[in-house]
Amino acid sequence: MKSLVLSFLMGISLTITAQDALEIVQKAEDKLRGEQSYAEMSMTIVRPRWERTIALKSWSRGSKNSLVLITQPARDKGTVFLKKDKEIYNWIPSIERNIKLPPSMMSQSWMGSDFTNDDLVNESSLVRDYSHKYIEEVEIDGRKAYKIELLPKENAAVVWGKVVLHIDKKEFIHLRTEFYDEELDLVNVMEAKEIKELGGKMLASVLIMTPVNKEGHKTIMRYQSLDFKVNIPREYFTTQYMKRIR
Repeated sequence: MKSLVLSFLMGISLTITAQDALEIVQKAEDKLRGEQSYAEMSMTIVRPRWERTIALKSWSRGSKNSLVLITQPARDKGTVFLKKDKEIYNWIPSIERNIKLPPSMMSQSWMGSDFTNDDLVNESSLVRDYSHKYIEEVEIDGRKAYKIELLPKENAAVVWGKVVLHIDKKEFIHLRTEFYDEELDLVNVMEAKEIKELGGKMLASVLIMTPVNKEGHKTIMRYQSLDFKVNIPREYFTTQYMKRIR
């Protein structure tokens, strides 16, 4: 009788945890984005024989609107990426042309890095486009974390066949993210490092994306500043403004 009661209570606990998985992911996403935000970052692309660094600025309003401006190096300066709802645009100053990116390009490399176009402009949503399942509690770099498996919903326009999140239990930071292809083979791992206060929140100031089958390849994203107390005009998130933002 005692064992039956224990099994019943364990079943309830697991059910509750599974239901809470979506809320955990939502809380982590809300903390990172905020209602509005402005960030200055650098991205260093590391290869076995060379490396290069890109400087960029980013503006966002919630999860539907974001704008990324490349400020360095000189050859890429002025390049702009815009996400407006589900549409993605790329302004290329050298040819003075605005290109709408088709869904097929979301899985391609962003600016030659190990991040995809989808990673940078977040076309797909970890909250809306996936189902969520709590796996277990783990420890990463001395921090206790929720391990949550995400599988794409039917007909969702996503890049990955599976995503596994490791979210810090105290600060709700994405400590480690694993990206799997459609055959469920591990492709990329993103790790969060140097957690500190950014914009009044405890966040990872460094993100390292590493492809698992490409030795000597990685991309390091560093936040120089992050501000959540900004008021960004809605005109920023228009194709007209892409041509003149600096």
